[in-house]
Amino acid sequence: MAVTGTLTADQLHFFNTQGYLVIESFARSEETESMMNRMDKLLADFDSSTTSSIFSTKNQQQATDDYFFESVEKISFFFEEKAFGDDMKLKQAKQLSINKVGHALHELDPVFKSFSSNEKVSSLLLSLGYKRPVVIQSMYIFKQPGIGGEVVPHQDNSFLYTEPTTCTGLWLALEDATIVNGCLWAIPGSHKNGLVRRFLRGEQGVYFDRPSPSYNQEDFVPIEVKAGSLVVIHGNLIHQSFENKSQKSRHAYSLHVVDTDGCKWAHDNWIRRKVEPEPLYVS
Repeated sequence: MAVTGTLTADQLHFFNTQGYLVIESFARSEETESMMNRMDKLLADFDSSTTSSIFSTKNQQQATDDYFFESVEKISFFFEEKAFGDDMKLKQAKQLSINKVGHALHELDPVFKSFSSNEKVSSLLLSLGYKRPVVIQSMYIFKQPGIGGEVVPHQDNSFLYTEPTTCTGLWLALEDATIVNGCLWAIPGSHKNGLVRRFLRGEQGVYFDRPSPSYNQEDFVPIEVKAGSLVVIHGNLIHQSFENKSQKSRHAYSLHVVDTDGCKWAHDNWIRRKVEPEPLYVS
């Protein structure tokens, strides 16, 4: 496939100065509906009695286990912190209790693979200068009504580190994302300040190499988008999202991409694959 870049000079300028970019109508309604319908089927087939693995960005050092580590090459299901009662039984239907599904939807499921490897994604990455990009992880994020968990301020390069750093997040809104139901927030231009800390995997598990800085919430701006919009996120951009206390979900499909040309995947990242991922293209 001959890949050509599609971002305009103005779009590239905005991304380079602000650290993020919103591309409206990146996905057609048929594509977003197809992914949501497919996830409905995956959830229907998921036996919730087989795992009670919880995902929390506030407590990641304790929340990782073999199920989490092995998910890098599987389709795995992670519950919200508030999904279980004191008796460790789900308080509501499993469809309303899952935090996210990851981390290999883009490889193992035909519907998600079709979107993740389409020409629009490759053209976007070529515009950003990628020479041999790979999708290193994918996540379907639910942001459930009433219990959708907070995502604390972070940088994607902390978790998906290459030397030099090359991570970009592609966050596709499958439903409208608003201040009310937990949209993304970011500090514009914060990517220019470099990487604050790393999330490492050692013999004793995973840990951050230093504490998180304190951030002034007044520096964050909301990124409200319509379904089908794509938010492109620089790997060093400080971003977050709040709890979803509304009665409306905020489904999203997220890809993280790194380059494999002229850079090295860090051996102490939490992701340790048995099989090298296939590049989307080679330029």
